[in-house]
Amino acid sequence: MLSNTKQSLEKFSKGVVKQSRANLTRKKKNVSKDLYNSISYDLEVSPNSFSLKFMMTPYGSFQDEGVKGANPSLVKNGKQKAPKSRFSFKNKQPPIKPIQDWVKKRNLRFRDDKGRFKKGSTKSLAYLISRSIFAQGIKPSRFFSRSFEVNFKNLPDEVVEAYRLDLQDFIKFTENESTTN
Repeated sequence: MLSNTKQSLEKFSKGVVKQSRANLTRKKKNVSKDLYNSISYDLEVSPNSFSLKFMMTPYGSFQDEGVKGANPSLVKNGKQKAPKSRFSFKNKQPPIKPIQDWVKKRNLRFRDDKGRFKKGSTKSLAYLISRSIFAQGIKPSRFFSRSFEVNFKNLPDEVVEAYRLDLQDFIKFTENESTTN
């Protein structure tokens, strides 16, 4: 059973990583490939337990869950993009330099009402984008969450059941420890 569990968890983990990367590419959130390349997992299986961790660069969580804006009324027609996020901007805007690099890689430029290019530096455009992100937040992409949920549903029932039983035992153990202290 232990080797089957390990096999199932390896398949699950590889599926989550692969689908998360595909979601990033599909949602066009893969400009620098930093986040894409950072998605990985660490699985440790021992006779009585297992440990599974998924890892990615810190801003991956912000992209996945979104970030609540500080005050959408700061920008014209502003709206809250992630009202339920646990992350939020308080009093500091996102840094301009990474946004400026993103603007350059995407070859974004100012345009007039007719769609023609007009004057303006990438730094100015990055500042405006930073201000908009600060005010409205970042919309959740759920590139990782969805992958995890879909792959979790496909885990064999015996692995899910074994995990449920382990969790119940852990909760009972924790409750017993807290009552004896």
